[in-house]
Amino acid sequence: MKIAVISLGCAKNLVDTENLLGILRESGQEFTSSWKDADACIINTCGFITSAKEEALDTIEEVLAHKGGKLNRVIVMGCLAKRYKPDLEAAFPDVDRVISIDEYGHLGQILSETLGVRIANDYGKAPRVLAGKPWMAYVRIADGCNNRCSYCAIPTIRGRFISRPQEDIVREVRDLTAAGVKEINLIAQDSSMYGFDFDGHLHLSELLKKLDAVDGVRWIRVLYLYPDEIPDDLIDTINSSSHILPYFDIPVQHGGDRMLKAMHRRGSRALIEERCRAIRSRVPNAVLRTTLIAGFPGETEEDHQENLSLVRAVHFDHLGAFTYSKEEGTPAFDMDDNVPEEVKEQRKAEIMKLQESIAAEDRKKMIGTTAEVLLESKHPLGNMYIGRSAFYAPDGVDGCVYVKCTGQHSPGDMVSVKITKTAKQDLIGEEIDNAVE
Repeated sequence: MKIAVISLGCAKNLVDTENLLGILRESGQEFTSSWKDADACIINTCGFITSAKEEALDTIEEVLAHKGGKLNRVIVMGCLAKRYKPDLEAAFPDVDRVISIDEYGHLGQILSETLGVRIANDYGKAPRVLAGKPWMAYVRIADGCNNRCSYCAIPTIRGRFISRPQEDIVREVRDLTAAGVKEINLIAQDSSMYGFDFDGHLHLSELLKKLDAVDGVRWIRVLYLYPDEIPDDLIDTINSSSHILPYFDIPVQHGGDRMLKAMHRRGSRALIEERCRAIRSRVPNAVLRTTLIAGFPGETEEDHQENLSLVRAVHFDHLGAFTYSKEEGTPAFDMDDNVPEEVKEQRKAEIMKLQESIAAEDRKKMIGTTAEVLLESKHPLGNMYIGRSAFYAPDGVDGCVYVKCTGQHSPGDMVSVKITKTAKQDLIGEEIDNAVE
């Protein structure tokens, strides 16, 4: 059977999609990138925020409009299916099966019954099929979340925090590295809590030491750390490692204590600043990234100024700002969303304008430095390539490095680069020696 798989949403959802592709391949099924040329289409949806839900619903409608003839099976799975399964079944009777996340343990059986072909029932056990760039992969170290942030529906969707066994993670990283993957990105809803459900202690530092020792591994990046779960030993482990990138993604969400309390966030503004200082003092080349929410219910202009003052105080290397949106099933849903949309957008714009000015000045300090760059594509002009250093996370969220190379390279090659210029959030440089082995 020829099957198309559409993956929507975040990197954690992409990992689910790649596990799905793994069991389809193990079962001898054929993939196609076009659902218009498929016998069946499986849509892995995101249901986290309003825009993601709208994208998922639009995608379902578009695919169903072409059902009939060759395309005769449509399946919907993922976060939206978990949150709204009865509603989806009622709204889209032509969908052959809506599969909740809770049903993934016997996904093969469900797919076999729905598609009419045998699908192996070993989701999460079959080797993943990477759906993105072959030199980069996400590895989920835990699922679910115990942090009951008042704006977030993830605990309702994904359940309580459950860490994967260390040996499973090490095995997967070893297999991916052997297959040619050069950049491993560790993800969870709260990566810093890894292992806490084992015995009440944090085990991320221990896991990183084991992964750092995997033969052939090049880059390992950890995403999503909570400020109150970044002990000194974790910072020191990252600083002393050979392959763990000094990239600290710490989504703090707000710079004011009043709003942090309303968001049900642990810790305080003082803790955020103290941990950021500790990271920079212990890791000279540390990269700090964060996210902030603008216009949370009850946010005043004074609260907004606290956000701006945090940006000035910390000098984050990268920052993303988002306007608050109401989400069903969260404590904040019943709060008075009293900040007008235009004010939310204005505050978001002010945060990003400040961040861009700070980052532009900080980028200039990088001129004359050297960096290892992972090339990802060739620029259409001359012998220029586009890539990323340890300074930039995947998927274009931070920016990129433009490299003038002395020879021909392929995507996935790593080269040494001297930074010569800056362009807003991006860096420009020249290759200074042959591709890094």
